[in-house]
Amino acid sequence: MAVFTQRQIIFHEHYFTDFYLEQTEKVQEKIEYVFKVIQTVQKVPKKFLDHLTGTDGLYELRIEFESNIYRIFCCFDKGNLVVLFNGFQKKSQKTPKNEIDLALKLKDEYFNQKRKSHDTRSDQKG
Repeated sequence: MAVFTQRQIIFHEHYFTDFYLEQTEKVQEKIEYVFKVIQTVQKVPKKFLDHLTGTDGLYELRIEFESNIYRIFCCFDKGNLVVLFNGFQKKSQKTPKNEIDLALKLKDEYFNQKRKSHDTRSDQKG
């Protein structure tokens, strides 16, 4: 049986941190709880993490506190790494298209930066 090793959580740029710091202490605690679940549970329940239909590998972390719903966009990198992007407080049933568009843009930015830094390291070796 394969042993599950903890997932790392990587923050891309400052987007998530900006969102996190705007939240109350109680909401921050709930976000940290969901992070802990994602780091330690192999199969994360859908109530905490769900794939966004119609996107290529974009997921949303789902945080509920009192009657507020928060969403934090992320994707996987190498199967284990969860990468966090922009977050927002959800005020309607439907996730706003502009938030999804921003998350997709940030996802591309993350992988492009990673590819560039990898290419730079490869060039330095040769």
